[in-house]
Amino acid sequence: MTERAVSTVVGVAALLAVTVALAAGAGIALQAAAGTAASEGPPQARLELSADPDGTVVLAHVGGDRLDVGTLRVWVAVDGEALDDQPPVPFFSAHGFVSGPTGPFNAASDPAWTAGETAGVRVASTNSPTVDRGSTVTVRVYADDDLIFEGTTTAG
Repeated sequence: MTERAVSTVVGVAALLAVTVALAAGAGIALQAAAGTAASEGPPQARLELSADPDGTVVLAHVGGDRLDVGTLRVWVAVDGEALDDQPPVPFFSAHGFVSGPTGPFNAASDPAWTAGETAGVRVASTNSPTVDRGSTVTVRVYADDDLIFEGTTTAG
């Protein structure tokens, strides 16, 4: 009869150990999920802007997160006026731009834009306003709907 009591106690202890292990596993999984959710958000990247009087606008990725060009939207203004045609990155040929953008803005390139890479477009003379020597060029870059960069430079 004592063997049965021992079996019952061992069974209850084993069941309790399994319950504690499952609860600990669930707690760890919930903490990991909460940590992932807290770290999600727009990418953080440092970009530098330059512009030439021939209409070339270049962004250099100088540090931070990898950017997926497929999620980016680029907006350009010259002397405070938005371009009539905005660059639909990535692209190869687009109205208002000289064909063959450089780096990850080119549809034939790797869509992952990482530190050390530059991406550029050249505004065509058919776009308005045009980029001339001394023009103030402002560029905004959005990842989905989040503004991740805004910079202004003088062409030339």
